[in-house]
Amino acid sequence: MPKEWTNWSESIKFSPEVTKRPQSEEEVQQTVIKARADGKKIRVVGAGHSSVPLVKTDQILLAQDRLKGLVGYSPQTRSVKFLPGTDIKETGEALIKLKLSMHNTGDVDMQFLGGAFGTGTHGSGKKLKNLSSMVIGCRLVDGTGSVREITENEPDLLNASRISLGALGIFTEFTLQTDPAKKYLRQESWTHFQDCIDNLEDLIDNNEMFDFYWYPRNDLVKLRMCNPVVNDGANFSFGKAEKEVQGWLYEILPQDRDLKYEEMEYMLPIAAGPDCFREIRKRIKKKHRHYVGWRVLYRTIAADDMYLSPSYQQDTVSIAILQNHQLEYQSYFDDIEPIFRAYGGRPHWGKKHSLTSDELGPMYPEWNRFLKIRKELDPEGIFLNDYLKQILGI
Repeated sequence: MPKEWTNWSESIKFSPEVTKRPQSEEEVQQTVIKARADGKKIRVVGAGHSSVPLVKTDQILLAQDRLKGLVGYSPQTRSVKFLPGTDIKETGEALIKLKLSMHNTGDVDMQFLGGAFGTGTHGSGKKLKNLSSMVIGCRLVDGTGSVREITENEPDLLNASRISLGALGIFTEFTLQTDPAKKYLRQESWTHFQDCIDNLEDLIDNNEMFDFYWYPRNDLVKLRMCNPVVNDGANFSFGKAEKEVQGWLYEILPQDRDLKYEEMEYMLPIAAGPDCFREIRKRIKKKHRHYVGWRVLYRTIAADDMYLSPSYQQDTVSIAILQNHQLEYQSYFDDIEPIFRAYGGRPHWGKKHSLTSDELGPMYPEWNRFLKIRKELDPEGIFLNDYLKQILGI
């Protein structure tokens, strides 16, 4: 009997017919060629941190856990080549040996690069783009079994590939543009919600990285600032300092995640962020605080040109709501989602949402261009599952 696969939060479970764990690009290519000949579908899985069934299949599941490591480095350009099964922590550890760094990370460092890039994972910082923006080239096996190398000389293909939901092919290598490594100071402080909102613009503008957590039960906010140590750090006349730590970004940005949770996250135009958050706070206090104690997270991301990026051509505020994975969350998420949508929100591709292609397509100016490229790279739909067909309208 096929072994059941379960994602990180235990909300997605399925039993693939077979799980393949290739150790080379050649093995990936052979798997695709055979699957095509047999009329089988393939989905690719990384660390399993997504909350939606992007990887679900009852046929072939291709795991990337044996495709790990740094495989190329150019000192002149600071570009590096990684295999897609390398996780965020391993990437940071490898880069620091070269005195290099990613420009940002999210709260979680267990994600594989393939999954993080494929769903548009991001950190926080008004001038910092999401992690996929580091990709300046890649190699993938397309739906015909051919190996394609995509570079900046093919901007159309590259902007489709950087966030592709695993719909274009199986990535076998990423070329990343990195930054010189430098030490950062991370500071955390507690304050009241109103003090945070009254000073929000200054906090965002005056810190390289800033986000905050709002806790519904006590109406307090945890402010989180991160700046190069050459700066003096954040200075403000409110709040109670709780924590300061110095180190490399990959060491001090990710947080320990012992508790599992379900999450819905939407990205909205940066100007809409404060009003949207106020409305969500009001709704939670009125209807959900008696059973939802989990924090609400507020972050910023810079605009980019990736076709399926929720930050496509707009500076963005990200608001995420969470609930313990063992508690009821659906009615909470269903009630808050219309607020996100009313403020022009685009859902995070790896988090819970209810939208299909009818709602998603109009949000993305290059939607049809992405679909055209998907058809060219995977003409027989070997990489599609039911969920992708639903959200892409295929």
